[in-house]
Amino acid sequence: MINKKYKKGLTLIELLVALIVTSIVLTAAVTLAYALDTVNDFTDETSKKQAQIRFATVRISDLIRHCKLICGTPGGQLAVWRADDGDGQININELVYIERGTENGYLRLCEFPSNDTSPVNLIDIETLSTSGYDVTYVPLIPQCSNVQFYLDDPDSPPNSRFVTISFDVDENGIARQCQINATLRGWAGNLLDGSGNIVSDDD
Repeated sequence: MINKKYKKGLTLIELLVALIVTSIVLTAAVTLAYALDTVNDFTDETSKKQAQIRFATVRISDLIRHCKLICGTPGGQLAVWRADDGDGQININELVYIERGTENGYLRLCEFPSNDTSPVNLIDIETLSTSGYDVTYVPLIPQCSNVQFYLDDPDSPPNSRFVTISFDVDENGIARQCQINATLRGWAGNLLDGSGNIVSDDD
């Protein structure tokens, strides 16, 4: 007699169970991959915004720390007299604006052409327009909200020595308030007369 062995294949029920288990495992793997990718996107965006805040903090703190005067807030912007070339007066190329936009939606620096040495009166800075100059913009925080400038002497900016810049940054749908605090070290108050105007000599 000849013994015949028959190999059994998968039944229909076993095949269906295997397919269900495989689909559950693949669904879990795809869900995990999507979640990890989403977390990486959030992390990258958060890291980018934190790097922008660090850059803005260093740049603004350094600018204000070494400037001569905080000249005012023309049109909602903060005007800073960066340096003096030795003539004891403000020249247009020595000014830097810290701008926050018409809707307080960004933070950037506005620098005037370095070859323009036209003198500017302190009282005229608040009405000085950048439209007639070939200015350079340095973006610091391109997307933020509610940017506010606070001075320790808001009624007379040339006498101010401390600045706080407050703004909100959206991180993963949550508005986080940030502040940049800077103190002026080389205040040129000796160039101001009793009315708060710049005098022409350094005596």
